[in-house]
Amino acid sequence: MSGTTASDIRRLIPKMDKVLGWPAVAALASATSRNELREAVRAVLDQLRSQINVENHPDLTPQRIAELVAQQVHRAQRPSLRRVINGSGIVIHTNLGRSPLPKAAETALLETAWGYSNLEFDLQTGERGERYEHVEQLLCALTGAEAALVVNNNAAAVLLALSGLACGREVIVSRGELVEIGGSFRIPDVMRQSGANLVEVGTTNRTHPKDYRNAITEQTALLLKVHTSNFAVVGFTAEVDTATMVQIGQQAGLPTMVDAGSGSLIDLSRFGIPGEATVQEHLAAGADLVTFSGDKLLGGPQAGLLVGRRDIIDTLKRHQLLRALRIDKLTLASLEATLRLYRDERQAMAAIPTLQMLTVSQQELDNRLRSMQRRLRRMLPSSISLQAASGTSSPGGGSFPLLQLPTRLIEVTLPGLTANGLEQALRATTPPVVGRIQRDRFMLDVRTLRDEDLPLLATALMQVLER
Repeated sequence: MSGTTASDIRRLIPKMDKVLGWPAVAALASATSRNELREAVRAVLDQLRSQINVENHPDLTPQRIAELVAQQVHRAQRPSLRRVINGSGIVIHTNLGRSPLPKAAETALLETAWGYSNLEFDLQTGERGERYEHVEQLLCALTGAEAALVVNNNAAAVLLALSGLACGREVIVSRGELVEIGGSFRIPDVMRQSGANLVEVGTTNRTHPKDYRNAITEQTALLLKVHTSNFAVVGFTAEVDTATMVQIGQQAGLPTMVDAGSGSLIDLSRFGIPGEATVQEHLAAGADLVTFSGDKLLGGPQAGLLVGRRDIIDTLKRHQLLRALRIDKLTLASLEATLRLYRDERQAMAAIPTLQMLTVSQQELDNRLRSMQRRLRRMLPSSISLQAASGTSSPGGGSFPLLQLPTRLIEVTLPGLTANGLEQALRATTPPVVGRIQRDRFMLDVRTLRDEDLPLLATALMQVLER
C-alpha cells in the first residue's frame, strides 16, 4: 500500500488480551497453564513485530497467529533433552550422548528408579554398605585387578587419582600425551587442579625410556601414561609402552598409572579394528592403576572407572574428593547391567549397541541398506528419493582417531530442498534426525540407524515434505 510505513503495519498486530480471547487460543488453556499461554502469545507477537518492515508484511490473520501460538506452546512443553535419530555414522557421538545403552540396562534402570534399592545397604548384615560394591567384584573379575572404584566420568577418575596419589608432588608424563579433549579440558589443567606438579618429558613426537629415568627426583610421586584420545602422532615417532614404564617405575619405587581413555575390555583387532590396548593388557603389563570411561568403547553409561592395586584403590576410597565425584543409583544400575554382559564375550558383542555397530560386517551393512530402503519406501511417497551410496563411518568418542570404517549410506532427496535445507529441516522434526552432507548430498549412515528408528524417520521425512 502506497505510503504505508512499518509503524502502520505494526498497529495491525492485535493486543495480547484480544488474542487470548480467540476461541482457538483459549482452547490451548487445557493443555498448558495460563501464565505459559500468555508467555507463548507474547513471544509470537514480539516475533511478528520484529519481522515487520515496509517490504515485509507477515500474515496477521487470527488463524495464522493462533497457529503460531499453538506451535510456541508445543515448543515450550517439549523436553529440552530428547531422543535423536543418529544417521551420522559416528558411533560414539559425544554430542548425541555417546554410547546408547544395551537393553539389559533398561530393566535395571526402571527397577532402580521407581523404588527403593540397596544402594548403600548390606542386605546380609542389615547395616550400612558401600555403593561401589555393586560393581567392584564384576570389574575385578573382568579385568584381573585387585580392586576397583567408580566415579562420574574419566576426567573425575584422573582428578581423584592425581589428588590422592600425587598432591604437592611431581607426576611425569610424555609431552606427546598432554591431550586436550572435548570442551577444552586439558590434562595439564586437570593435573594443576589436583595439586600435582606436571613434569613434561620427551618431545611431541618422540619420548624414550631415558626421558622418564632422567626426570625422576625425590619429589616424583607417579609415572603417568595417557591415551591420546582424538588425535594421533604419526611418522617419525617413538613412545614408551606400559610394560617399560612399569619397569622404570619399579626400579625407582614409583607407581605407574595409565589413563586408558576409551576403556576397551575386548580386543577388537580380530574384527579389523586394531591399535587399542585393552584394560586387561595394561594391568597385565604391571600398571598399578588404570582409569577409563564407561560410555565409550565399554558401551555403558557415563562413568569413570578405576582398577588396580588394592592399597591404591583403598587410598582413593578414603579421599574426601570422592564424595563430590560419586555416581548415583541409576548410573550404577546401568553400569552393572552392562558389565554383566561382558561375562560372556559373545553375549557382549551381540547385546551392546556400540560393539554391534563397530563390528558389523559389510555383508550385514548391505543387507540392512536394502531392508531399510524397502521399509522406508513402503512408508513414504515416491517423491522422496532414497538412493544407495557408499562412504565411511567414524568410531568417535576419541577412540581410534585414524580409523574409517567402510559403510553404506542412504542418499535422501526431497523435491525443492537442497542438502543443507533438508539437513536443517530434519533437525527441527520430532524426533530430530541427524545425518551428514557428503558431496552436497544429504546422507544417512545405516551403521548407526536402528530398526526401531525407521517409523520415526519416515514420520520426520513426512513432516518435512508437508511443510
